[in-house]
Amino acid sequence: MFDVLPTLPADPILGLSAAFRADTNPAKIDLGVGVYKDEAGRTPILNTVAKAQHILLEKEDSKVYISPQGVQGFIDGMLQLILGDELTGAKRDHIAAVQAPGGCGSLRVIAELMKRAKEDATVWVSNPTWANHVPLIGNAGLNIESYAYFDKANAGIDFEGMKASLQQVKKGDIVLLHGCCHNPTGADLTNAQWDEVLKLAQEKQFTPFVDIAYQGFGDGLVEDVYGVRLLVENLPEVAIAASCSKNFGLYRERVGLAAIVTNSPDAKQAVQTQIQAIARGIYSMPPSYGGALVDIILNDTDLKTQWQNEVADMRDRMQSLRDLLASKLKEKGVSKDFSFITQQKGMFSFLCIEPEQVLQLRHDHSIYFVESSRVNIAGISLKNADHLASAIASVL
Repeated sequence: MFDVLPTLPADPILGLSAAFRADTNPAKIDLGVGVYKDEAGRTPILNTVAKAQHILLEKEDSKVYISPQGVQGFIDGMLQLILGDELTGAKRDHIAAVQAPGGCGSLRVIAELMKRAKEDATVWVSNPTWANHVPLIGNAGLNIESYAYFDKANAGIDFEGMKASLQQVKKGDIVLLHGCCHNPTGADLTNAQWDEVLKLAQEKQFTPFVDIAYQGFGDGLVEDVYGVRLLVENLPEVAIAASCSKNFGLYRERVGLAAIVTNSPDAKQAVQTQIQAIARGIYSMPPSYGGALVDIILNDTDLKTQWQNEVADMRDRMQSLRDLLASKLKEKGVSKDFSFITQQKGMFSFLCIEPEQVLQLRHDHSIYFVESSRVNIAGISLKNADHLASAIASVL
Protein backbone atom coordinates (compact mmCIF):
# COMPACT_ATOMS: atom_id res chain seq x y z
CA MET A 1 0.00 0.00 0.00
CA PHE A 2 2.49 2.63 1.15
CA ASP A 3 5.23 2.06 -1.41
CA VAL A 4 3.22 4.01 -3.98
CA LEU A 5 3.53 7.24 -1.97
CA PRO A 6 6.04 9.83 -3.24
CA THR A 7 8.58 11.51 -0.98
CA LEU A 8 7.55 15.06 -0.22
CA PRO A 9 10.00 17.96 -0.03
CA ALA A 10 10.98 19.12 3.45
CA ASP A 11 8.91 21.87 5.03
CA PRO A 12 10.78 25.11 4.18
CA ILE A 13 11.13 26.26 7.79
CA LEU A 14 11.75 22.85 9.35
CA GLY A 15 14.28 22.07 6.63
CA LEU A 16 15.98 25.37 7.39
CA SER A 17 16.26 24.39 11.06
CA ALA A 18 17.95 21.12 10.10
CA ALA A 19 20.46 22.97 7.91
CA PHE A 20 21.18 25.41 10.74
CA ARG A 21 21.85 22.59 13.21
CA ALA A 22 24.25 20.95 10.75
CA ASP A 23 26.20 24.18 10.17
CA THR A 24 29.48 24.19 12.14
CA ASN A 25 30.13 27.94 11.84
CA PRO A 26 30.27 29.30 15.43
CA ALA A 27 28.93 32.66 14.17
CA LYS A 28 25.79 31.16 12.62
CA ILE A 29 22.48 32.96 13.23
CA ASP A 30 19.00 31.40 13.18
CA LEU A 31 16.28 33.86 12.17
CA GLY A 32 13.93 31.22 10.76
CA VAL A 33 11.66 29.36 13.17
CA GLY A 34 9.08 31.59 14.82
CA VAL A 35 9.81 31.13 18.52
CA TYR A 36 10.72 33.83 21.01
CA LYS A 37 14.35 33.78 22.16
CA ASP A 38 16.16 35.62 24.91
CA GLU A 39 19.60 37.23 24.65
CA ALA A 40 21.23 33.83 25.17
CA GLY A 41 19.24 32.34 22.27
CA ARG A 42 17.03 30.25 24.56
CA THR A 43 13.26 29.99 24.57
CA PRO A 44 12.68 30.22 28.32
CA ILE A 45 9.81 29.07 30.48
CA LEU A 46 8.08 32.22 31.70
CA ASN A 47 8.32 32.75 35.46
CA THR A 48 4.55 32.87 35.73
CA VAL A 49 4.25 29.58 33.83
CA ALA A 50 6.79 27.98 36.19
CA LYS A 51 4.75 29.17 39.19
CA ALA A 52 1.53 27.91 37.63
CA GLN A 53 3.15 24.50 37.06
CA HIS A 54 3.88 24.20 40.78
CA ILE A 55 0.32 25.23 41.66
CA LEU A 56 -1.11 22.69 39.22
CA LEU A 57 1.17 19.93 40.52
CA GLU A 58 -0.11 20.54 44.05
CA LYS A 59 -3.81 20.62 43.20
CA GLU A 60 -4.22 18.18 40.29
CA ASP A 61 -5.46 14.85 41.61
CA SER A 62 -6.49 12.98 38.46
CA LYS A 63 -5.55 12.45 34.83
CA VAL A 64 -9.08 11.64 33.72
CA TYR A 65 -10.34 13.34 30.55
CA ILE A 66 -11.48 16.93 30.92
CA SER A 67 -14.75 18.08 29.33
CA PRO A 68 -14.97 18.00 25.52
CA GLN A 69 -14.97 21.80 25.32
CA GLY A 70 -11.85 22.10 27.48
CA VAL A 71 -10.89 23.87 30.70
CA GLN A 72 -13.70 26.35 31.31
CA GLY A 73 -11.47 28.75 33.24
CA PHE A 74 -9.12 28.82 30.26
CA ILE A 75 -11.96 29.60 27.83
CA ASP A 76 -13.39 32.33 30.08
CA GLY A 77 -9.97 33.84 30.73
CA MET A 78 -9.00 33.89 27.05
CA LEU A 79 -12.30 35.44 25.97
CA GLN A 80 -11.86 38.15 28.59
CA LEU A 81 -8.26 38.72 27.46
CA ILE A 82 -9.24 39.05 23.79
CA LEU A 83 -12.61 40.80 24.06
CA GLY A 84 -12.47 42.53 27.45
CA ASP A 85 -14.96 42.28 30.31
CA GLU A 86 -17.72 44.43 28.85
CA LEU A 87 -17.84 42.84 25.39
CA THR A 88 -17.46 39.32 26.78
CA GLY A 89 -20.38 39.95 29.12
CA ALA A 90 -22.55 41.43 26.38
CA LYS A 91 -21.82 38.55 23.98
CA ARG A 92 -21.62 35.69 26.48
CA ASP A 93 -24.81 33.99 25.26
CA HIS A 94 -23.63 34.32 21.65
CA ILE A 95 -20.13 32.80 21.86
CA ALA A 96 -19.41 29.11 21.26
CA ALA A 97 -15.87 28.05 22.11
CA VAL A 98 -13.57 25.09 22.63
CA GLN A 99 -10.01 24.66 23.79
CA ALA A 100 -8.02 23.23 20.90
CA PRO A 101 -4.48 21.86 20.36
CA GLY A 102 -2.71 25.12 19.58
CA GLY A 103 -3.58 27.85 17.15
CA CYS A 104 -3.35 25.26 14.36
CA GLY A 105 -6.00 23.10 16.00
CA SER A 106 -8.20 26.16 16.44
CA LEU A 107 -7.86 27.14 12.80
CA ARG A 108 -8.68 23.62 11.63
CA VAL A 109 -11.73 23.21 13.89
CA ILE A 110 -13.14 26.50 12.61
CA ALA A 111 -12.34 25.62 8.99
CA GLU A 112 -14.22 22.31 9.37
CA LEU A 113 -17.17 24.19 10.91
CA MET A 114 -17.25 26.59 7.97
CA LYS A 115 -17.21 23.67 5.56
CA ARG A 116 -20.24 22.20 7.33
CA ALA A 117 -22.06 25.53 7.32
CA LYS A 118 -21.34 26.39 3.68
CA GLU A 119 -19.85 23.61 1.60
CA ASP A 120 -18.74 25.88 -1.25
CA ALA A 121 -17.37 28.60 1.02
CA THR A 122 -14.32 30.57 -0.07
CA VAL A 123 -11.74 31.80 2.42
CA TRP A 124 -9.73 34.86 1.41
CA VAL A 125 -6.22 35.06 2.87
CA SER A 126 -3.73 37.92 2.71
CA ASN A 127 -0.91 37.93 0.18
CA PRO A 128 1.37 36.96 1.79
CA THR A 129 0.09 35.02 4.78
CA TRP A 130 1.47 32.46 7.21
CA ALA A 131 2.40 29.45 5.08
CA ASN A 132 0.43 26.96 7.20
CA HIS A 133 -2.84 28.84 6.75
CA VAL A 134 -3.29 27.35 3.28
CA PRO A 135 -2.97 23.62 4.17
CA LEU A 136 -4.82 23.99 7.47
CA ILE A 137 -7.81 25.62 5.81
CA GLY A 138 -7.53 24.12 2.33
CA ASN A 139 -7.28 20.55 3.61
CA ALA A 140 -10.69 21.04 5.22
CA GLY A 141 -12.01 21.31 1.67
CA LEU A 142 -12.55 25.07 1.54
CA ASN A 143 -11.75 27.16 -1.52
CA ILE A 144 -8.94 29.66 -1.04
CA GLU A 145 -8.41 33.01 -2.71
CA SER A 146 -5.99 35.79 -1.82
CA TYR A 147 -6.34 39.51 -1.31
CA ALA A 148 -3.62 42.12 -1.77
CA TYR A 149 -1.93 43.10 1.47
CA PHE A 150 1.80 43.89 1.38
CA ASP A 151 3.75 45.97 -1.12
CA LYS A 152 7.32 44.67 -1.00
CA ALA A 153 8.63 47.53 -3.14
CA ASN A 154 7.48 50.09 -0.57
CA ALA A 155 7.87 47.80 2.46
CA GLY A 156 4.35 48.54 3.68
CA ILE A 157 0.69 47.63 3.48
CA ASP A 158 -1.01 48.12 0.12
CA PHE A 159 -4.27 49.17 1.72
CA GLU A 160 -5.82 50.48 -1.47
CA GLY A 161 -5.04 47.14 -3.11
CA MET A 162 -6.49 45.33 -0.11
CA LYS A 163 -9.74 47.27 -0.32
CA ALA A 164 -9.96 46.66 -4.07
CA SER A 165 -9.46 42.92 -3.52
CA LEU A 166 -12.11 42.78 -0.81
CA GLN A 167 -14.59 44.40 -3.16
CA GLN A 168 -14.52 41.09 -5.04
CA VAL A 169 -15.56 39.09 -1.97
CA LYS A 170 -19.04 37.63 -2.21
CA LYS A 171 -21.74 37.52 0.44
CA GLY A 172 -21.11 34.51 2.67
CA ASP A 173 -17.37 34.34 1.92
CA ILE A 174 -14.84 34.36 4.76
CA VAL A 175 -11.93 36.79 5.09
CA LEU A 176 -8.98 35.66 7.21
CA LEU A 177 -7.46 38.60 9.06
CA HIS A 178 -4.37 38.69 11.26
CA GLY A 179 -5.44 40.23 14.57
CA CYS A 180 -2.02 41.79 15.14
CA CYS A 181 1.68 41.27 14.38
CA HIS A 182 1.04 40.06 10.83
CA ASN A 183 2.95 36.89 9.97
CA PRO A 184 5.12 37.04 7.89
CA THR A 185 5.43 40.80 7.28
CA GLY A 186 5.04 42.45 10.70
CA ALA A 187 2.96 45.14 8.93
CA ASP A 188 -0.26 45.77 10.85
CA LEU A 189 -3.45 47.62 9.99
CA THR A 190 -3.93 50.95 11.78
CA ASN A 191 -7.08 51.50 13.82
CA ALA A 192 -8.42 53.71 11.03
CA GLN A 193 -7.81 50.92 8.52
CA TRP A 194 -9.60 48.43 10.78
CA ASP A 195 -12.55 50.85 10.78
CA GLU A 196 -12.61 50.66 6.97
CA VAL A 197 -12.37 46.84 7.03
CA LEU A 198 -15.44 46.82 9.28
CA LYS A 199 -17.34 48.96 6.75
CA LEU A 200 -16.34 46.57 3.97
CA ALA A 201 -17.52 43.58 6.02
CA GLN A 202 -20.87 45.27 6.59
CA GLU A 203 -21.18 46.22 2.93
CA LYS A 204 -20.05 42.93 1.39
CA GLN A 205 -21.52 40.75 4.18
CA PHE A 206 -18.48 38.52 4.54
CA THR A 207 -17.56 36.72 7.75
CA PRO A 208 -14.28 37.80 9.38
CA PHE A 209 -12.03 34.96 10.57
CA VAL A 210 -9.43 36.48 12.91
CA ASP A 211 -6.21 34.62 13.67
CA ILE A 212 -4.62 36.17 16.74
CA ALA A 213 -1.41 34.43 17.75
CA TYR A 214 0.71 37.32 19.08
CA GLN A 215 -1.50 39.39 21.37
CA GLY A 216 0.73 41.64 23.45
CA PHE A 217 3.72 41.49 21.11
CA GLY A 218 2.69 44.52 19.04
CA ASP A 219 1.65 47.64 20.96
CA GLY A 220 0.10 46.06 24.05
CA LEU A 221 -2.38 43.43 25.21
CA VAL A 222 -5.33 45.81 24.81
CA GLU A 223 -4.04 47.82 21.85
CA ASP A 224 -3.42 44.65 19.81
CA VAL A 225 -7.07 43.56 19.90
CA TYR A 226 -8.64 46.79 18.66
CA GLY A 227 -9.58 45.14 15.37
CA VAL A 228 -11.13 41.96 16.71
CA ARG A 229 -13.11 43.86 19.37
CA LEU A 230 -14.37 46.28 16.73
CA LEU A 231 -15.60 43.45 14.52
CA VAL A 232 -17.22 41.48 17.35
CA GLU A 233 -19.02 44.57 18.63
CA ASN A 234 -20.45 45.52 15.25
CA LEU A 235 -20.99 42.32 13.25
CA PRO A 236 -23.38 39.40 13.75
CA GLU A 237 -20.76 36.68 13.21
CA VAL A 238 -16.98 36.54 13.75
CA ALA A 239 -14.65 33.52 14.04
CA ILE A 240 -11.56 33.76 16.27
CA ALA A 241 -8.58 31.41 16.43
CA ALA A 242 -6.18 32.26 19.27
CA SER A 243 -2.85 30.76 20.29
CA CYS A 244 -0.99 30.74 23.61
CA SER A 245 2.28 29.57 22.10
CA LYS A 246 3.93 32.98 21.89
CA ASN A 247 2.65 35.22 24.67
CA PHE A 248 2.62 32.41 27.25
CA GLY A 249 5.61 30.58 25.75
CA LEU A 250 3.61 27.33 25.71
CA TYR A 251 4.81 26.14 22.31
CA ARG A 252 5.09 22.43 23.03
CA GLU A 253 1.92 22.33 25.14
CA ARG A 254 -0.24 23.23 22.10
CA VAL A 255 -2.82 25.56 23.65
CA GLY A 256 -5.38 27.35 21.52
CA LEU A 257 -8.91 28.71 21.55
CA ALA A 258 -11.50 28.34 18.79
CA ALA A 259 -14.35 30.79 19.34
CA ILE A 260 -17.37 31.63 17.19
CA VAL A 261 -19.42 34.74 17.84
CA THR A 262 -22.92 33.93 16.58
CA ASN A 263 -25.98 36.10 15.99
CA SER A 264 -28.25 34.48 18.62
CA PRO A 265 -28.24 32.23 21.71
CA ASP A 266 -29.90 29.46 19.67
CA ALA A 267 -27.16 29.65 17.03
CA LYS A 268 -24.57 29.58 19.81
CA GLN A 269 -26.01 26.32 21.16
CA ALA A 270 -26.03 24.72 17.71
CA VAL A 271 -22.47 25.83 16.93
CA GLN A 272 -21.24 24.58 20.33
CA THR A 273 -22.52 21.09 19.51
CA GLN A 274 -20.99 21.26 16.04
CA ILE A 275 -17.48 22.32 17.09
CA GLN A 276 -17.39 19.72 19.84
CA ALA A 277 -18.44 17.05 17.34
CA ILE A 278 -15.73 18.25 14.93
CA ALA A 279 -13.14 18.11 17.70
CA ARG A 280 -14.34 14.63 18.66
CA GLY A 281 -13.76 13.44 15.09
CA ILE A 282 -10.23 14.89 14.92
CA TYR A 283 -8.60 14.53 18.34
CA SER A 284 -11.44 13.34 20.61
CA MET A 285 -10.62 15.20 23.84
CA PRO A 286 -8.51 18.34 24.31
CA PRO A 287 -5.23 18.18 26.23
CA SER A 288 -5.52 19.64 29.72
CA TYR A 289 -2.09 20.72 30.88
CA GLY A 290 -1.38 23.92 28.96
CA GLY A 291 -4.95 25.18 29.24
CA ALA A 292 -4.89 24.52 32.98
CA LEU A 293 -1.73 26.66 33.29
CA VAL A 294 -3.31 29.55 31.38
CA ASP A 295 -6.42 29.20 33.55
CA ILE A 296 -4.31 29.57 36.69
CA ILE A 297 -2.41 32.59 35.37
CA LEU A 298 -5.37 34.53 33.97
CA ASN A 299 -7.59 33.91 36.99
CA ASP A 300 -5.04 34.81 39.68
CA THR A 301 -4.72 38.59 40.06
CA ASP A 302 -1.05 38.60 41.09
CA LEU A 303 0.04 36.03 38.50
CA LYS A 304 -1.85 37.82 35.75
CA THR A 305 -0.11 41.09 36.58
CA GLN A 306 3.29 39.36 36.60
CA TRP A 307 2.48 37.72 33.27
CA GLN A 308 1.46 41.06 31.74
CA ASN A 309 4.86 42.41 32.81
CA GLU A 310 6.65 39.44 31.22
CA VAL A 311 4.79 40.02 27.95
CA ALA A 312 5.75 43.70 28.09
CA ASP A 313 9.40 42.74 28.62
CA MET A 314 9.35 40.47 25.55
CA ARG A 315 7.63 43.14 23.47
CA ASP A 316 10.08 45.86 24.56
CA ARG A 317 13.06 43.61 23.84
CA MET A 318 11.90 42.90 20.30
CA GLN A 319 11.27 46.60 19.65
CA SER A 320 14.77 47.43 20.90
CA LEU A 321 16.19 44.80 18.53
CA ARG A 322 14.30 46.36 15.63
CA ASP A 323 15.81 49.73 16.50
CA LEU A 324 19.25 48.17 16.89
CA LEU A 325 19.20 46.41 13.51
CA ALA A 326 17.97 49.49 11.67
CA SER A 327 20.67 51.67 13.27
CA LYS A 328 23.38 49.08 12.59
CA LEU A 329 22.42 48.89 8.90
CA LYS A 330 22.58 52.66 8.66
CA GLU A 331 25.94 52.60 10.44
CA LYS A 332 27.25 50.12 7.84
CA GLY A 333 26.51 52.63 5.09
CA VAL A 334 23.60 50.74 3.54
CA SER A 335 21.84 53.06 1.11
CA LYS A 336 18.49 51.26 1.32
CA ASP A 337 16.24 52.77 3.98
CA PHE A 338 15.46 50.03 6.52
CA SER A 339 13.61 52.28 8.96
CA PHE A 340 10.43 50.33 8.13
CA ILE A 341 11.74 47.58 10.41
CA THR A 342 11.13 49.82 13.41
CA GLN A 343 7.51 50.40 12.35
CA GLN A 344 6.62 46.73 11.94
CA LYS A 345 5.14 44.83 14.87
CA GLY A 346 5.76 41.62 16.72
CA MET A 347 8.15 38.80 16.10
CA PHE A 348 8.58 39.05 12.32
CA SER A 349 9.79 41.48 9.71
CA PHE A 350 10.10 41.34 5.94
CA LEU A 351 13.55 42.62 5.01
CA CYS A 352 12.30 43.05 1.43
CA ILE A 353 15.50 41.70 -0.12
CA GLU A 354 15.72 39.23 -2.99
CA PRO A 355 15.75 35.42 -2.59
CA GLU A 356 19.24 35.30 -4.15
CA GLN A 357 20.50 37.62 -1.42
CA VAL A 358 18.87 35.48 1.26
CA LEU A 359 20.64 32.41 -0.13
CA GLN A 360 23.93 34.31 -0.28
CA LEU A 361 23.55 35.24 3.40
CA ARG A 362 23.01 31.58 4.18
CA HIS A 363 25.89 30.30 2.05
CA ASP A 364 28.50 32.97 2.82
CA HIS A 365 27.60 34.04 6.35
CA SER A 366 25.60 31.15 7.93
CA ILE A 367 22.57 33.39 8.48
CA TYR A 368 19.38 31.40 8.13
CA PHE A 369 15.91 32.67 7.28
CA VAL A 370 13.32 31.87 4.62
CA GLU A 371 13.67 33.05 1.04
CA SER A 372 10.69 35.40 1.31
CA SER A 373 13.06 37.48 3.53
CA ARG A 374 10.94 37.00 6.65
CA VAL A 375 13.17 37.18 9.72
CA ASN A 376 12.44 36.32 13.34
CA ILE A 377 13.41 39.52 15.14
CA ALA A 378 13.73 37.62 18.43
CA GLY A 379 16.67 35.69 16.94
CA ILE A 380 18.74 38.88 16.88
CA SER A 381 20.88 39.65 19.93
CA LEU A 382 23.29 42.29 21.14
CA LYS A 383 26.06 39.83 20.30
CA ASN A 384 25.11 39.06 16.71
CA ALA A 385 23.50 42.31 15.50
CA ASP A 386 26.75 43.81 14.18
CA HIS A 387 27.66 40.63 12.28
CA LEU A 388 24.12 40.42 10.87
CA ALA A 389 24.15 44.04 9.68
CA SER A 390 27.59 43.66 8.09
CA ALA A 391 26.47 40.52 6.27
CA ILE A 392 23.29 42.15 4.96
CA ALA A 393 25.30 45.16 3.81
CA SER A 394 27.67 42.86 1.93
CA VAL A 395 24.93 41.25 -0.17
CA LEU A 396 22.96 44.38 -1.06
